[in-house]
Amino acid sequence: PQTLHVDEPTPHVDWSAGDVRLLTEAVAWPESERPRRAAVSSFGVSGTNAHTIIEQAPPTPAEEATVTPAPARLPWVLSAKSSAALRDQARRLLAFVEDGMSLADVGFSLATTRSALRHRAAVIGESGDDFRRGLGSLAAGMPSPGVVQGRPGGKVSFLFSGQGSQRIGMGRELYAVFPVFADAYDEVCARLEAPVDVDAETLHQTGCTQPALFAVEVALFRLLESWGVRPDYVAGHSVGEIAAVHVAGVLSLEDAAKLVSARAALMQALPAGGAMVAVQATEDEVLPHLTDGVGIAAINGPRSVVVSGAEDAVLGIAEVFTQHGRKTSRLRVSHAFHSPLMDPMLEEFAEVVRGLTFH
Repeated sequence: PQTLHVDEPTPHVDWSAGDVRLLTEAVAWPESERPRRAAVSSFGVSGTNAHTIIEQAPPTPAEEATVTPAPARLPWVLSAKSSAALRDQARRLLAFVEDGMSLADVGFSLATTRSALRHRAAVIGESGDDFRRGLGSLAAGMPSPGVVQGRPGGKVSFLFSGQGSQRIGMGRELYAVFPVFADAYDEVCARLEAPVDVDAETLHQTGCTQPALFAVEVALFRLLESWGVRPDYVAGHSVGEIAAVHVAGVLSLEDAAKLVSARAALMQALPAGGAMVAVQATEDEVLPHLTDGVGIAAINGPRSVVVSGAEDAVLGIAEVFTQHGRKTSRLRVSHAFHSPLMDPMLEEFAEVVRGLTFH
């Protein structure tokens, strides 16, 4: 390489007296019968000098390249010191997008070769058009469903979802692409009491759903964790609570697997039946209508409540609110979860819980 910061050799040195010269331009360094060696010097302003000699590495046998498939949806991550600079970066990147380019390569370079500054955004897409739209919106300061922006100083929370969020094949592509996800998933499955098959229709049976969701959620957490994304807070909805307490360190993986396995099996063993209905109402509005066989299963928002229990009673409550112009929606479930109909499993479930260690 060319010698840095030198236009011409100093006249105070007799360059003809030896075989040392400055390089005013880069020159080829051909192979020879012996390894190439180079001396690299650094002269510090404070008087500290460093000198190292490096030698050409021995040849290594060529290895077959392994091609890892890229995920269908990719993030392009951007960051800058200010919101204006972030928009400018999006504008420059927008001009760079071309048809046929490797979207995965661009995403990889953005994620691994640039500093993570205070103002951040991620543009999510599957095609060049997706990224053009997202970058255009970000450059214009307009919201877009394909753009996620981080708030400087903001905190991160993870919410682990409950039963009903499962789908056939969930996690399959992540398992194929990311070894961290695959290793974590396999580690969880090895500790569960029932086999997990996300490609089978049995995934929608309670006894299979809950362990599968737990395995996928923990693997997702470990994948994000491997990228340096760690939450300040975690929360869980229903069976998602078990994943949340495990990743927070409350339960070991072995104990969490025991808990989710027992919970799933005991719920599956209960008689099918009952009903769950989402109601557009407040908790206080619903409470007067509850009976011994019906309870509030979830409070999902100020005016979003799920009632669960004996079918006739639940549907009766739903009808009351429907007549008052409120929206109601019956959930597709095999059992009335989080209701008094779960009581028969409590004693056996408590016995399992007593055998766990909580940190």
